[in-house]
Amino acid sequence: MSTGDPVPPGTDIGNRPRGARAPRADAQRNRDKLIRVARAAFTAAEGTVPLEAIARDAGVGIGTLYRHFPTREALVEAVYAAELDDVTGSVPALLRQLPPDAALRAWMERYAAFVATKRAMAETLRAGWASGRIATPATRERITAAIATILAGGAEAGTLRTDVDPQDITVMLMGTLLATTGGDSPGQAGRLLDLVMDALRPKTAH
Repeated sequence: MSTGDPVPPGTDIGNRPRGARAPRADAQRNRDKLIRVARAAFTAAEGTVPLEAIARDAGVGIGTLYRHFPTREALVEAVYAAELDDVTGSVPALLRQLPPDAALRAWMERYAAFVATKRAMAETLRAGWASGRIATPATRERITAAIATILAGGAEAGTLRTDVDPQDITVMLMGTLLATTGGDSPGQAGRLLDLVMDALRPKTAH
């Protein structure tokens, strides 16, 4: 199925009799499951993932997939939005569980996973953003805001520098992860993220 293909003619939506509706809770569960499976598939695959394979792995019919996501772009947009929500929304829990500097390092790993998923969807995202079929999200602004929240906690605790612009960290992370994606050294990204953390700690904390 090519990018942007609509629901095929004659498709039995959700494999139910015409006019029947799935219970709201079941419909939401199916949608969540499809997004979950698509996220894993897009991250693991090197090429285009057939929508039929996503439906099969989610345990639903292709009609159910099309009922929730009429085009490939719609599914990619939902996966991207879910990933962005997860990576930006994970900050409060991390700060409750860990000291701010450790929370920032753990968050960097989560952000790296987000970048990996985004890379797998890049072609469809670029085409969708260019055509207007996918809304352009405020990704950089939301990532920077998440970093700023952790920096503020670290500054108060004395474990992170107070003179760092969160936007500079966003650029550093983007450059680091894009440069190491698909490299021959699987541990390189982690080592570089450790160097970023070293640069963000006050000298007195060493």
